[in-house]
Amino acid sequence: MKPFRYERADEVPAAVATLVREPEAAYLAGGTNLVDLMRLEVTTPEVLIDVRRLTSDRIEELPDGGLRIGAAVPNSELAADLRVRRRYPVLSQALLSGASGQLRNLATTGGNLLQRTRCPYFQNVTTPCNKRIPGSGCSAVQGYQRDMAILGASPACVATHPSDMAVALAALDAVVTVAGPAAERRIPLTQLHRLPEDTPDRDTVLERGELITGVELPPPHAATRSRYRKVRDRASYAFALVSVAAALEVTDGAVRDVAIALGGVAHKPWRAITAEAVLRGAPATRESFVDAAAAELAAARPLAGNAFKIPLARNTMVATLLELLEEAR
Repeated sequence: MKPFRYERADEVPAAVATLVREPEAAYLAGGTNLVDLMRLEVTTPEVLIDVRRLTSDRIEELPDGGLRIGAAVPNSELAADLRVRRRYPVLSQALLSGASGQLRNLATTGGNLLQRTRCPYFQNVTTPCNKRIPGSGCSAVQGYQRDMAILGASPACVATHPSDMAVALAALDAVVTVAGPAAERRIPLTQLHRLPEDTPDRDTVLERGELITGVELPPPHAATRSRYRKVRDRASYAFALVSVAAALEVTDGAVRDVAIALGGVAHKPWRAITAEAVLRGAPATRESFVDAAAAELAAARPLAGNAFKIPLARNTMVATLLELLEEAR
């Protein structure tokens, strides 16, 4: 690991100002992803600005019945919170399916959203990677492809986003609150992360210096009947080949409302808006679920080594919705 300077800011504006002033600085919260990348010399910040104590570590009620989650709330505490488990079970399940207990104790809500891809070529500094060094090429296009994207990828990058929590938040219509050099702003979670296009080195729409301060969840509505299903190569401490976060509301045998997000298939948490549109108002049946999954995955463009993800994603979506349908009866 290369030497770096450590600073602890006293308030958010000071941290933001330091990051803007220092071109090779980075924010440090739990450090569960950043420190690993520093050890591999994938990233080599000259200054680390400790922000863990600057943002809230509390989960608070909102006037409309939703919740505000401070950016410093550890993943383990968020997963265990009784309000989250009762109102947004998909979020608790997603958190518990990720990493290990020790890492969840350190990882923060804000940091989880900003973790970087686990693509082996991104993490290996001896191989070309456009995300690590723009313009150097994408080794995965002709290399190991099993874990790569089937939706929204580009010739410049086929990596996937690793967060389980972010997939659940995408399905829940969460909003991210951000402090920056100009003003505070609110970003829908589904708009926080970018597709790669020609600039895969930019993971999010955040501007230089902007700091995530919290995440807001709307009132639960259909989210009280929700589920997270993760398909992976082993039962623990593995990233998703495919994951599905879904919430379903059924009235008189028809789908009244539905929310679906996919993980392990794209450069960002993938909100399945096509599948949702097919399902709203449709009979709540296996046939409808299959049709909706097929419509969503019609845009998939797999590589030779990950074409299996299309039927895997389809079957996982259908199985998850069928479980929720059974709960609704």
